[in-house]
Amino acid sequence: MAIRVINEKCKGCEKCVPLCPPGAIFMENKLAVIGPECNVCNQCLEPKFCPFGAFEKVAQEEVAGVDLSLYKDVWVFAEQREGKLMGVSIELLGEGKRLADDVGCKVCAILCGEHVEDLITELFEYGADIVYYANAPELKTYNTDAYTQVIYQAILKYKPEIVLLGATHIGRDLGPCIAVKSETGLTADCTQLDIDAEDKKLMQTRPAFGGNLMATIVCPKHRPQMSTVRPGVMAKPERVANRVAERIDLEVSFKKGDIRMDVVEIVKAMKEIVSLTDAEVIVSGGAGLGNAEGFELVKKLADRLGGVVGSSRAAVDAGWIDHSHQVGQTGTTVKPRLYIACGISGAIQHLAGMQSSDYIVAINKAENAPIFEVADYGICGDLYKVIPAILDSLG
Repeated sequence: MAIRVINEKCKGCEKCVPLCPPGAIFMENKLAVIGPECNVCNQCLEPKFCPFGAFEKVAQEEVAGVDLSLYKDVWVFAEQREGKLMGVSIELLGEGKRLADDVGCKVCAILCGEHVEDLITELFEYGADIVYYANAPELKTYNTDAYTQVIYQAILKYKPEIVLLGATHIGRDLGPCIAVKSETGLTADCTQLDIDAEDKKLMQTRPAFGGNLMATIVCPKHRPQMSTVRPGVMAKPERVANRVAERIDLEVSFKKGDIRMDVVEIVKAMKEIVSLTDAEVIVSGGAGLGNAEGFELVKKLADRLGGVVGSSRAAVDAGWIDHSHQVGQTGTTVKPRLYIACGISGAIQHLAGMQSSDYIVAINKAENAPIFEVADYGICGDLYKVIPAILDSLG
């Protein structure tokens, strides 16, 4: 069962808004609207709740569906940490612009934080046509409840057709929360996005069945269409200096109980965490290393080239290196200028995570290893002889 507003009886008096126990009623165009928070508690059916009798209980299937024509524009969640815009947000602005051009709408960014106005200019210069900005002390550090409420309220008011988030720790937490409140779907960890030429639906492609096939998912009857996208998959757009667009400041207010979690302290990891996404050079090791000590040689080459150390899943599963170094569909998707694969055979899951690199060099003893099929340069030989030779030649 569900609650429906009888528009002909609603007087737009707004008295029902503060009386609703779950806070599911809001006003739109001077009429009451039932939000997805409604738990059908039946309080609104009492005469003292609405003297005009503007609420009724009906079967769920009788509730009017979403009017898709009301939704427009592509939104990108502009993820920032300590006042710095995350690279995946810039990538998504470029991808969002391409999608918006195909649909015939604008690409917008939604930015949350405290006093991060400088990022608005950066978002303009990377292509945002509109920046929706929520500024509040409660948004300084990411908080699930606070960010979800602000973005959900913005979605209710401005009705974006598509919402994109990076598949980061924050995006993977925030995206499902917004999707549930918006009563829509979410496709996670997408590696490709396209617009259906016939009906303009968003086609969201992601690995399925352990990466053995790619599934394309659509959301035909609900809005917004939502996706999280892996960092490093999309190309960053060129930055246009002094580009100016539209800024819309969002109203932000929280009442007691809205935010159930307090961030007491932020403790950064003590262990070395590798940043594969932004690396220009990555030297990766795989099962061919034979043991964990092999990564010492890989690290020497990476350090000499000014790069970072990556790995295959096999090396991580063997316990030779931390998961933060893993490249591939179940790790990090990367696009460095130079990728050197040492002792990596080239399973399809690994290739999908690095084959967009500008230049790929493969070192492997097996001349028929799949990695050679995507490599620009292949060296068939013992990596324990090849890498020292490379280091010697580099001086």
